[in-house]
Amino acid sequence: QVQLVESGGGLVQAGASLRLSCAASGRTLSSFVRVGWFRQAPGKEREFVSVISGGITVYADSVKGRFTISRDNAKNMVFLQMNSLKSEDTAVYYCAADQTLRALTTSEYAYWGQGTQVTVSS
Repeated sequence: QVQLVESGGGLVQAGASLRLSCAASGRTLSSFVRVGWFRQAPGKEREFVSVISGGITVYADSVKGRFTISRDNAKNMVFLQMNSLKSEDTAVYYCAADQTLRALTTSEYAYWGQGTQVTVSS
């Protein structure tokens, strides 16, 4: 059974950085076609943040230039480095993984983590 666990969230001030981690058990993350990060702010729908698929990375316009997605296959982890955080980045961040080839910004994923809270104070 595949499980994804996010960590690294917290409360920071605007302009600070955080690195989120997504750890997998039951299957290696490198075996998935897509590993993505999504977020959901209070009262809003879940939105795409970033995805890594093979050597391709894609970012939402709202985080482009500030966030970086990466993977460490040896550790079976995917990371989201978040710099220059803004109050509008406040949300629960979710890691997701899927073995199917779809549009890279799709939210259709087979496996989801439980989320980690990121709160950015202004």
